[in-house]
Amino acid sequence: MAILRLAVRRLLSSAPLLFLVSALTFVLVSLVPGDPARTIVGQHATVEQYEAVRGQLGLDEPLPVQYWDWLVRVFQGDLGSSLFSGEPVTSVLNNRLPVSLSLIIAGTVVSGILGVSLGLLTARRGGILVKIVDGLSLVGLAVPAFWFALVLIAVGSVRLRWFPVTGYVPFADDPAQWGRSLVLPVLSLSLGAVAMIAKQTRDSVLDTSGRDFIRVMQANGFSQRSILYRHVLRNAALPVVTVLGVVLISLLATAVFVETVFAMPGLGSLTQQATIQHDIPVIQGAVLYITVLVVLVNLLVDLAYGRLDPRVRAS
Repeated sequence: MAILRLAVRRLLSSAPLLFLVSALTFVLVSLVPGDPARTIVGQHATVEQYEAVRGQLGLDEPLPVQYWDWLVRVFQGDLGSSLFSGEPVTSVLNNRLPVSLSLIIAGTVVSGILGVSLGLLTARRGGILVKIVDGLSLVGLAVPAFWFALVLIAVGSVRLRWFPVTGYVPFADDPAQWGRSLVLPVLSLSLGAVAMIAKQTRDSVLDTSGRDFIRVMQANGFSQRSILYRHVLRNAALPVVTVLGVVLISLLATAVFVETVFAMPGLGSLTQQATIQHDIPVIQGAVLYITVLVVLVNLLVDLAYGRLDPRVRAS
C-alpha cells in the first residue's frame, strides 16, 4: 500500500508539469518561422484561398483560443489531426512509438548491464581499469552520439557488412532482423552511458564497502561474495538507480539524432519533420508523449527508491 500511495502522489504532482510543458511548447512553436497554411496552398494561391485554409485549420484564432481548443480535445482523448496528412495524431504517434521505445529501452538495458558489470569489476580489482573507465567517461560526455553512430556505420555496415546501414524492421515481421536493425543504433546510444554508469557504480560500491557495518561483517567472517551481493550492492544501488533514470531520460533526447542518422521511423524523426513543416498538432502530440515517458521514468525511479529504502515510502 505504501508503494501505491507513493505512485499516486508522484502522478498527481506530475499533472502541472504536463500542463506547463504543453503550454510552453504551444507558445514556442508559434514563434518558429513558417506558415503551414502557406505551405499547403503554395506560393501562387490567392489571398482568399490562403485565408480559407487558415480558417479550416483554426490558425486565424488567437493563440490562447487555439491552445484552449487543443486542451479541451486532449481531455476528450483527441490530439487532433496532422495539418498535412490529415491522419489522426494519435495514430501517427502510436505507429512511431514502438520504434523509439525499442531503441530507448534496449539502450538503457545494455548501458545498465555493461555499466554495472564494469563498475563492479573496477571496484574489486582497480588498477588500470579505473583509469580506462574514467577516460571513457570523459569521452562519452564529450563526444556526441551521432558521431559514434557515423563511426559504427563506417565499421559495422560499410566495412564489415554485419548490420544494415539504415531502416527498422518490426519485431512481428522478423525478430532476427529487428535485432540486427537495433544493434548499431543501440550501441551509439549506449557507449557514453556505459562509462557513466560504471563510474557511478564503482564509486558507490567503494563508498559502501568502507562503512563500519561492512567492516564488522568482514571481521565476523562473512564471505566476500555474500557481503558484496547481499549488502554492498543493495546499499550502493540508490545512486546507480538515479544515474540509470538520468540516462534513460537523456536517451529520449539523444534518440532524435540517432533516429535521423539511421533513418528510423521513431518519435524523434517525426518531431523533427513536424517542426520543419510547422505541423503544430503533431509537435504537440509528440511532446506530450515524450513528457509522459519522462514522468513514467521518474515514477519508476521513485518506486525503485521506495523498494530499496523504506524511508522513501514514508516521505
